[in-house]
Amino acid sequence: MSPEFLFPIQLVLGYVACLLVFVTYLLPRLRPMDRFNAQRAIATLHSFRFFGLVFILPGVIGPNLPPSFANFAAYGDFATGVLALLALLTARIRPLFWSFVVAFNLMGTTDIIVDYVHAIQFNLPALAGQLGATYVIPIIYVPMLMITHVVAFYWLLRPQAAR
Repeated sequence: MSPEFLFPIQLVLGYVACLLVFVTYLLPRLRPMDRFNAQRAIATLHSFRFFGLVFILPGVIGPNLPPSFANFAAYGDFATGVLALLALLTARIRPLFWSFVVAFNLMGTTDIIVDYVHAIQFNLPALAGQLGATYVIPIIYVPMLMITHVVAFYWLLRPQAAR
């Protein structure tokens, strides 16, 4: 099978599998938490996004991966990870914490959407082999990140239930 066929199938199945894992195992643990602790748990997952810098690490990706795709993906992830870390570090200063929660979710969602746009522009499925070891990021890690961004925004925007 061609990479143009395999990559989108694996991406879609990555979303399906991550959604099933999230709904079955993670959401039941997050639901009973108050809004603060649930957002803190999501920020903890996103604090590892500094890992995206691997897209610009020489020798990890192939030489034919467009630099504009790799650079935006790397630095967008890095910025999101730093904002998530800042949210965690400011947990005791609630207004600052909430500002960083909004910031890392906006930055992270924008990063993923722009990465998808770039992937389409540069025909990333045809270049999937150039991703090398980073191939796992868009197939497994990005779907979980996007799902948690959606949930984080939902919880940020929904009215606070009285307890």
